[in-house]
Amino acid sequence: MFKIVKREEMAEGTVILNEIEAPLIAEKAKPGQFVILKATETGERIPLTMAMTDPVKGTITIIYMVVGKGTAVFRDLVVGDTYQDVIGPLGKPTHLEKVGKVVCVGGGTGIAVLHPITRALKEVGNHVIAIIGARSKDLLILEDHMQAASHELHVCTDDGSYGRKGFVTEALRDVLENEKIQLVVAIGPVPMMKFLSQLTKEYNVKTIVSLNPIMVDGTGMCGGCRVTVGGLTKFACVDGPEFDGHQVDYDELMLRLQAYCEDEKKCYEDYCVLSA
Repeated sequence: MFKIVKREEMAEGTVILNEIEAPLIAEKAKPGQFVILKATETGERIPLTMAMTDPVKGTITIIYMVVGKGTAVFRDLVVGDTYQDVIGPLGKPTHLEKVGKVVCVGGGTGIAVLHPITRALKEVGNHVIAIIGARSKDLLILEDHMQAASHELHVCTDDGSYGRKGFVTEALRDVLENEKIQLVVAIGPVPMMKFLSQLTKEYNVKTIVSLNPIMVDGTGMCGGCRVTVGGLTKFACVDGPEFDGHQVDYDELMLRLQAYCEDEKKCYEDYCVLSA
């Protein structure tokens, strides 16, 4: 059992933070890696990249948006409750090296995934420019953490309620026009990563994205998380979750992510009725 020691509602209560006791995972985890969590014996297995780890306290922190029954069950857990299973660390960690100027771009809950990577890239000696975005100010998360993890921070909101009005792609284009950038790391909704990768390809800037496709076992056995990268089939759980953004077949990924949307919607609605 893995006890929740801290719970925080973020972004109008639609995004939840859980700090969880998991000392063995906290000791081994590296930026970019993820865990698979299950709330109960019969619960859904949900992969989430760790937003923070604390090997001294023996805890890991996950941040997720409530989008279906599985995450709704997570949402209803309180401090002192436990997860049945937390498996990890899984996936390949982020490759970290000093390359010069780096831009880290995050959208929505992708900011949580981006945070430890941004911090680590700064710690190895890179000059890190961070760009984060959300639909509105109320949905923006981890601004203070990203400020501390980078040398420069640009904030965008779609509706202009905070920071720069517009998409993160527009802010990134300005940076690429005015700075010599060696690497871009982009994490967020698939359309965001697709358009950012198209943009950075124009400027011939290496780009890394973190993918979160449908996943079951997390060890490369089921094949559910397969993605096409550079014309080859890769498994996000063992070959990723990070890939060359210029090589990912985003259209195929988006189609696969939509495969169970109707089923997820019905399960969520039924759960809300039963738990009301």
